[in-house]
Amino acid sequence: MEEAPGGGGSGAALVALRGVAFAYEEGPDVLRGLDFSVREGRALALLGRNGSGKTTLMRLLSGGLRPRAGTLALGGEPVTYDRKGLTRLRTTVQLVVQDPDDQLFAASVGQDVSFGPLNLGLPDAEVRSRVDEALTALDIGSLADRPTHLLSYGQRKRTAIAGAVAMRPRVLILDEPTAGLDPDGQELLLATLDRLRAGGTTVVMATHDVDLALRWSDDAALLTPDGVRTGPTAATLARTDLLRQAGLRLPWGVAAAGLLRARGLLAGDAAGPRTPEELAALAD
Repeated sequence: MEEAPGGGGSGAALVALRGVAFAYEEGPDVLRGLDFSVREGRALALLGRNGSGKTTLMRLLSGGLRPRAGTLALGGEPVTYDRKGLTRLRTTVQLVVQDPDDQLFAASVGQDVSFGPLNLGLPDAEVRSRVDEALTALDIGSLADRPTHLLSYGQRKRTAIAGAVAMRPRVLILDEPTAGLDPDGQELLLATLDRLRAGGTTVVMATHDVDLALRWSDDAALLTPDGVRTGPTAATLARTDLLRQAGLRLPWGVAAAGLLRARGLLAGDAAGPRTPEELAALAD
């Protein structure tokens, strides 16, 4: 599986898989010969059909799985899977799984968010500072003492993300973070991710929503049976051949741009709309 030349944007590679293969127990390889990079400062959408290997890829990047072959590199240096190596990785890369109930376990929101920093052996004052910072970033400061079992689904999602943010990672990986959220909850989450990015966190989001990927991400990575292709989002999601292999439809914004160009309403090299507001602006 090959990464497209220049895939992942222009920033330096923070974390990268090189020549990686992985299989579960005695089964066939889920991923084979995979090259994949997460580049600093780029919002990356990871897309593919169910069973394409998205979750496996994310767990490999975060150290939750160990490759059968190949290497995981952090800042250009191979990661070791001893305690020291994994601690170094997990202070740089954090994964938030799709179902928050698989990640939350403490009695209260504040206790759950503090778990990671406490495990780093940080002083109490530093732990409190990180917890407060994370709760504020996710706009759940008022829930610090709330029992986790009394949270709504959206609040549980935000608490799970806060736990990762409290580790102050350089790379935050989210598995289907908008799944199960109503439209208002999705907008609130996306605004939060924008704030985290503005603060210097590189964000990777796995999603089935091509319209969300077009609107939100700088780069898109498509996992197909023939490999992974990564590049600027608008250009990558205009590749109908790759979308077909990945089991995805054409984003509405790309389809709209094609119609506008066909009618002479959009120049061939002009960027197409990524949001309804951008489409409306083209009509002005």
